[in-house]
Amino acid sequence: MRLLGGILAGVVLGLVVGVAAVAVHPWWWGLLLAVAASSAALLASPRGAWRISYAATWAIVIALAATPRPTGGYAVAGDVAGYLMIFWAVLMVVVATATVSRATSTADRGLTGE
Repeated sequence: MRLLGGILAGVVLGLVVGVAAVAVHPWWWGLLLAVAASSAALLASPRGAWRISYAATWAIVIALAATPRPTGGYAVAGDVAGYLMIFWAVLMVVVATATVSRATSTADRGLTGE
């Protein structure tokens, strides 16, 4: 139950921060705020399922905003700010998966001197 709660919290946080980042990224100060807030939320979230679900949801929001709409518009355009948002989404997923804590067995603890 704790795992499911962490995943759900990460998804909700990713949706909120991702939508806010898409909304303010066209302005230079908004882009800085979006990158800073997204990174701070990633680093402040606990390692594991919460962090991965946050980063994945944030990246999905950015990816959906970068796809063309039926009416012909984009929420994340193909400019420098838009490409930075897409790059940051990929980077956040990489950081989230790279920082997952590994459970060590008692045999591994004996080898590392713990």
